Amino acid sequence: MVTREVDCVAFCRALGDETRQEILQLLQKKGELRVNDIVAAFKRSSQPTISHHLKILKHEGLVTRRRVGKEILYALDEDNVEECCGMLWSKFVPAKTLAVIPKSPRKARA
Repeated sequence: MVTREVDCVAFCRALGDETRQEILQLLQKKGELRVNDIVAAFKRSSQPTISHHLKILKHEGLVTRRRVGKEILYALDEDNVEECCGMLWSKFVPAKTLAVIPKSPRKARA
């Protein structure tokens, strides 16, 4: 796995939009979804608008995408979201506090 440096400003900018937050929450709840399923969940937004938001989320590593035939499926990249949040958190929390924060249970099972 190639690790890239997290750009905290770009990460925050990606999360700074309500629609992008809602897309991430939808993917967290439902799992992998087709673009059309994501668009259907947002009655106030068009397909091009949702695709634009997905492109930003993909660029920042917050979602993954894969093609199955003609369909494109998106999923929340939980590991990257967790890593980005952790790196952002570490910028504002003293190191001694970080040492007492328990690891997530998901990581412990891996």
